[in-house]
Amino acid sequence: MPFGHIVIGPPGSGKTTYCNGMHQFLTALGRKTVVVNLDPANESMQYECAVNIEDLITLDDAMDAYQLGPNGGMVYCIEYLEKNMQWLLDRLAEHEDCYFIFDCPGQVELYTHNQTIKSIVRRLEKHDFRLACVHLVDASYCTEASRFISVLLLSLTTMTMLEMPHINALSKIDLLNQMGQLDFNLEYYTTVMDLEYLLHHLNTGSGAGDRFASLNRAICELIEDFSMVGFSTLCITDKHSVAALLKEIDKANGYIFGALTEGNESILLAANATDMLTEARDAQARYGLLTKAPTDADAGKPDDADVLRGKKSGIENLVERLTIKEHAQTTSPAAKQKPA
Repeated sequence: MPFGHIVIGPPGSGKTTYCNGMHQFLTALGRKTVVVNLDPANESMQYECAVNIEDLITLDDAMDAYQLGPNGGMVYCIEYLEKNMQWLLDRLAEHEDCYFIFDCPGQVELYTHNQTIKSIVRRLEKHDFRLACVHLVDASYCTEASRFISVLLLSLTTMTMLEMPHINALSKIDLLNQMGQLDFNLEYYTTVMDLEYLLHHLNTGSGAGDRFASLNRAICELIEDFSMVGFSTLCITDKHSVAALLKEIDKANGYIFGALTEGNESILLAANATDMLTEARDAQARYGLLTKAPTDADAGKPDDADVLRGKKSGIENLVERLTIKEHAQTTSPAAKQKPA
């Protein structure tokens, strides 16, 4: 029963760097790991590739043979791989008792409306592969409300399309200060709290005024209605960050419940697991992530602004709100009236 995870994300999100770093980390833990390259456009592999799609088909060959552009050629290569799944299964079978990391292409259409990657994953699962999906997103998207909302939509669409254990991760978290400051504390973005607070920034940041206010609100409500998206954080050069993400992956694909080696090291990792809020706060402190000064949008809701900037925890604020609401209900004139 092989375990592993597929690595997806937009171009530039750090997938290849992640595969190299995670391979080194797992090898250091004593976990026998191989990396499978399913990206025919991957020209700078930093890792030792055990199985390479370019041994089956190359992007240049597909583009030249059918007069396709880069995106069309990429889709053709992945569809060609789907038609030749036995080739992939035979190559994977050569690596017994290994943990697999699949480096996938960055074209988002392969995960949002094209069924090919989903079909490949299903074929692997039918051959007893236990897989999870790690979706990498550049942490710089958190610095602008519109970009963060677009990432939420992409993550939500990918999760509903692939229908497999899924982990979203904000990559390059250690470089976030170089890309801009956050409007709120990092935990707001990792837990995807009340998106109402982003609406002001979303409506004013685009320069369109109130033209798209209703659309922006509808998009935020859609994301909140599904209530599926959350993010882990990742600095691939920080072993503590990689270990924290690995805990989530091992729980998602089931490796923690019994895997390839005696004395499964993932059980020890999970024993020290931290929740998402704690992880986000630790990451913000460790990398010195900065937040912007309060704006006029926060003026009317000081308590909520305190939560978003870390002065209160989300749980503390929720308990406080429920207590106030319960007190208001019990002391209201209507509550004091006794039935006749």
